[in-house]
Amino acid sequence: MVPKDKVKDIITKHDKLEKELSSENIDPKSFAKKSKEYSSLGEIISTAKEYLNFENEKKDLINIVEDKSNDKDIVELAQKDLHELLEKKEKYENDLKVFLLPKDDDDNKNAIVEIRAGTGGLEASLFCADLFKMYEKVCSKKKWKLEIINISKSEAGGYKEVIFLVNGDDIYSYLKYESGVHRVQRIPETETQGRVHTSAATVAVLPEAEDVDIDIKESDLRIDVFRAGGPGGQSVNTTDSAVRITHIPSGVVVSQQDEKSQHKNKAKALKILRSRVYEAEKRKKDQERSSNRRSQIGSGDRSERIRTYNFPQGRVTDHRINLTLHKLDEFLSGEIHEEMNQQLRLREQNLKLEGLNSWKL
Repeated sequence: MVPKDKVKDIITKHDKLEKELSSENIDPKSFAKKSKEYSSLGEIISTAKEYLNFENEKKDLINIVEDKSNDKDIVELAQKDLHELLEKKEKYENDLKVFLLPKDDDDNKNAIVEIRAGTGGLEASLFCADLFKMYEKVCSKKKWKLEIINISKSEAGGYKEVIFLVNGDDIYSYLKYESGVHRVQRIPETETQGRVHTSAATVAVLPEAEDVDIDIKESDLRIDVFRAGGPGGQSVNTTDSAVRITHIPSGVVVSQQDEKSQHKNKAKALKILRSRVYEAEKRKKDQERSSNRRSQIGSGDRSERIRTYNFPQGRVTDHRINLTLHKLDEFLSGEIHEEMNQQLRLREQNLKLEGLNSWKL
C-alpha cells in the first residue's frame, strides 16, 4: 500500500503550485520551472484523489451489499461495483508507486559517451568503431545531435577511443544503460582457420556537467600544453596546440589534441573533465548510500560484461536482464535498440518498486 501522507502531499503540492502560478508576482524563471512541476503532478492528481476516496467508496458499497433490506438487483450491482473498485485500487497503487519512484536528477541532462577498445587488440578497436556507428544511428533515428569530441584511430579503420557529446531531451536517461563492458564474438577477417575470437570494449556514459552542477576552481587545475602527435598536417605537429588538464584534488586527467587551436582543445578538455569529476562525486555519494553499487565500467576484461554481440549466431544478449535478441544486424543499425532499452528501464523500475513495496500504512 502507498502511505496516505505521501498521497496527500501530492494533492497539497498541486494545489499550492496552482495558486502560485495564478499569481501576478511570479517571475518568468520560476514560472517555467513550476509550470513543468505542475504539469507533472497533473498527470497523477486524479489518481491520488481517487485513491484517498477508496476507503469511503468501499465502505458505502459494503453497506449496500450487507443490507438485507436491499433488492437482489441492487446488491448484485453493488457487488459488481465493489469488484471493479478493488481492481482500480490495484492500478491506482501501482501508478502512484511509479510516480513516487526516486528520480535521477541527471536524467534530463545531455550525455558524454566514452568508448574504448579493451581486450582483443586490433579486433577490439574494430568493435569500438562498430559501437560508435551503432550509437550514431540511434542518435540519427531519435534526431539527437551528436558532436565528436575526440577520436583516436587504430589500424584497419578501427578506433582506440571515441568520445562524443549527445544533445537532446532526456539523453542521459536513455544512454546511461549503455555503461559497462560490451563483448563481441566473431571470426576476424585475418583468421584463416575460422576460429571465433572474443574481444571487448568499454562504454562509459557521463551526464554532461554544467558550471552550476560542480564548482571547479582554477587553482585546482594544472594545465600543460604540448606538441600534438600523429596525423594532422604541419600546423598540428609544429605548435603546442595539445592540452592536458589535471584536476589535482581528484587526480582526473584529460588530454585533448583533436583541434589545431589550443583554445578549442582546452574547451573540449574542460567539458570532459567537468563531467568526469561530477560523475566521480556522484558515484562517491551513491556508494555511501549503497555499498553494493558497482562502478560503471570494470577493468575492461572480457569476463566483466553487460552485453555480448555474437556474430556467428546473429544474436545480442544483455546479461543484466537475460534478454537475447536474434536480430544482431537490426540492433547494430539502431532499429531495435529501443526494445532492449525499454526492458532495462523496466528492470530498474521494478527494482525501485521492490523498495516501495515495503511501505505500510
